[in-house]
Amino acid sequence: MTVEQRKKMANEKHSRTLTQRGHVQKTTHVVNEERSLAGPWLLALFVFVVCGSGQ
Repeated sequence: MTVEQRKKMANEKHSRTLTQRGHVQKTTHVVNEERSLAGPWLLALFVFVVCGSGQ
């Protein structure tokens, strides 16, 4: 992509928010709240350490 194309895409993306004064989201990034903080590998390691120390 050239610089002009990037500018055009950014202008089109943000031009929609100009007419929505006061009704614009704070971020355009979609947040997935169902995602857990610990991944499956970290959770498995935690269970392994807890179960291993119990013996």
